[in-house]
Amino acid sequence: MVELGDAREGAVELSVDIDGRAERALAYPVLVGTCDPGDRVLLNTTAVDLELGTGGLHLVVAVDREPADAEQGYTIAKERYYLPEIRFTAEEITALAVAARSGADTAAEDAVRKLLSGATEGILATLPSDVGPVTETATETLTAAAEAVAGSRRVRFAYRTASGASAERTVDAYGLAVRGGHWYLVGLDHDRDEIRSFRLSRVASSLTEDGQAEPPPEGFRASDHVRTAPWGPGDGEGSATVAFAPDVAWWATTGIAGVEDLETSGDGWSVVRLPATPGESLAAWVLSFGPAAEVLEPPELRDEVVRRLGSAVGA
Repeated sequence: MVELGDAREGAVELSVDIDGRAERALAYPVLVGTCDPGDRVLLNTTAVDLELGTGGLHLVVAVDREPADAEQGYTIAKERYYLPEIRFTAEEITALAVAARSGADTAAEDAVRKLLSGATEGILATLPSDVGPVTETATETLTAAAEAVAGSRRVRFAYRTASGASAERTVDAYGLAVRGGHWYLVGLDHDRDEIRSFRLSRVASSLTEDGQAEPPPEGFRASDHVRTAPWGPGDGEGSATVAFAPDVAWWATTGIAGVEDLETSGDGWSVVRLPATPGESLAAWVLSFGPAAEVLEPPELRDEVVRRLGSAVGA
């Protein structure tokens, strides 16, 4: 290339030397990169040779910036061989995820999960990267929850707790998260005036829209609000009172949200109340402390611990 000529929108005209003849060529920097005087360029001369009406301009298809004594080669701008980055709106991400989840083939869900692994919006944005195939959620409920999240809607629904009690909840739908094979709707619970998570398999009615939701707080991530505790993922639906010996009391409940210190006895045992969902997981957690933990309430949890201890002794 001899010199740069006139520039036009997205293109630049060049003066090139072809076998000692000065001729005109057209380069598109977005495709071939910038051209500087002294660069060697690869030209497509077919249109000029066939007089196809290009105004006498050859087309630059590549720029060679290797030293003159180097092996011949050409530099091709990455825009020519890289596919553009795939971008999705929050609504598109939601639609893809729900569509994949609606089928019986988990391969489709895995494929969508990989496709959206870098997404920063939508219902999959806050899911852990190592989540396996999701089980147990009615597609209709998941779809309705996803639509509420995508549309920033407030919803009302009947919710069944682990103990079987049912109550209506009004929630600003902020996001969806998954833990332990279960989907959770996460949002502002207007009855408790705090962000809570609701396992979709316990939603006992259809989700009814109730207006526009308030925006989530800055930096909100749905997965941050699905609590993991001794009873498993999700918020505790009741409470348990447990006494811990001095050597474990200081660390036994570390990381469990909502723990309330009730008293410390003269012998150093600490009594705490923690949110809990009764079941085998919670009983197993208490038993993991051996004689350093004792269940005081509720009676059903205490009975389960005693039953397990009796089975272990008799084994």
